[in-house]
Amino acid sequence: MDIFQAVILGLVQGITEFLPISSSGHLVLAESLMHLDVEAMKSFDIAVHFGTLLAILLYFRKDFLKLVAGFFWYLGKKLGVKSSPEDVKKHEEWAKLCGWLIAGTIPAIVVGLFFSDYLDENFRNATSVAVMMVVVGVLFFVAEYVAARIKSNELTLKNAVLIGVAQTLALIPGVSRSGATIASGIALGLKREAAARFSFLLGAVAIAAAAAYSLLQAFKGGAALPSFDIMSAGIITSFVTGYAAIAFLMSFLKKHTLHIFGIYRVLFGFAILYLMVLR
Repeated sequence: MDIFQAVILGLVQGITEFLPISSSGHLVLAESLMHLDVEAMKSFDIAVHFGTLLAILLYFRKDFLKLVAGFFWYLGKKLGVKSSPEDVKKHEEWAKLCGWLIAGTIPAIVVGLFFSDYLDENFRNATSVAVMMVVVGVLFFVAEYVAARIKSNELTLKNAVLIGVAQTLALIPGVSRSGATIASGIALGLKREAAARFSFLLGAVAIAAAAAYSLLQAFKGGAALPSFDIMSAGIITSFVTGYAAIAFLMSFLKKHTLHIFGIYRVLFGFAILYLMVLR
């Protein structure tokens, strides 16, 4: 792999990690089109995921600082530290949200630990990606249909766990972590912007955990890391484009549905299947 390919893959990761069109699916396809060894690319995939993690942390930096403050306030409360009414008002909601993020992450960690290798071996291919692109694209329309017919809801612990369960599906390449979590949030009655915000906050935890686990597995398997310049090119590109993708989607969902992404997924999935038949 050369730097040009690293930049292309970084662009793909940055854009597709946050737009609900599947980063893992697009990376697998891009690596296949470049005739790169998909299995050997896992360590580079970890690097570009790290770039998008940095993008989330920077974009939502104020939220994460409040989450950390809320966590330590809650910890102090449990240890008997007294709080003023102002502190309770300032930190209580963020402490609650921190707990919900932890609860929403647990399903993906459990499924990842026990089934990630199986899913990687059996679904990390172009055919599976194409099928999942179509299936989840259709589910976007279903989610919007359901959302239009139910009352709006606020985020609760139950909803956080259900969204976390939906996130486990993203371990299958082609599903899209942001797509699964945003669509499930919308179907549960959350406003699109609120669903996207929780999706990204939840995604930071999931991406960090997945990257750490994948890195550990790569070292255990004796995987060779790409050169420093190639890794840097991938990380920087995925970070910049990832930040731009978050900003775009947060603005887009204020006034638009997931329909355009559903259409893209269905058309793209069928295009892949068609090209594979021709080949």
